Amino acid sequence: MTGGANSAHPHLPGRLAPADLADVPATWPVDSSVTHFDSSYLQMRVDTIVSPVGERLSRAVVQPRGAVGVLAVDPEGRIMLVEQFRHAVGHRMIELPAGILDVEDESPQVGAARELAEEADLVAEHWEPLLTTRSSPGYTSETLLVFRATGLSGVAEADRTVREGEEADMLQWWVDLDDAVDAVLAMRITNGLTVAAILAEKVRRSR
Repeated sequence: MTGGANSAHPHLPGRLAPADLADVPATWPVDSSVTHFDSSYLQMRVDTIVSPVGERLSRAVVQPRGAVGVLAVDPEGRIMLVEQFRHAVGHRMIELPAGILDVEDESPQVGAARELAEEADLVAEHWEPLLTTRSSPGYTSETLLVFRATGLSGVAEADRTVREGEEADMLQWWVDLDDAVDAVLAMRITNGLTVAAILAEKVRRSR
């Protein structure tokens, strides 16, 4: 292959990427904005934006609160996944312990620790960011931060959360990482956040 980064591909459309390729902040002017739904959980609005060539474009924007997920790892390298019913897709989904940041002024790590305790009855001594993902940036601003949690222990029986709604019959599974990767590649696990975290953990361990 000839040519360096940011030069044209030698025989296909597109350019060769630099090693530090990344998302970058950008804005187009907003000519008007109409809110159609607003709750404590999310807002849905329609913005009319103006492109650099002056084209006016109508774009729906779903703006929920921030969310977090937890990849909890036991001493043998297994990961914690939960199973719960999701009405919108009509499935019992295999997912990371995760949830929205719905406590005022709650930091992402504190929110992640709360979700881990509520959904998996676990507390962790050690926390580190694993990845950030945006669920569907074509229409939602939702950003999800996943933490890796180790040094695990169980929440005392008397302090465990009484689960309600879809979480009432939630199941907890300890899964070997390679089995989880196989499940992702076989399309048996399809939750986007969970897929990304499992593959990120696999890459992390291979380095």
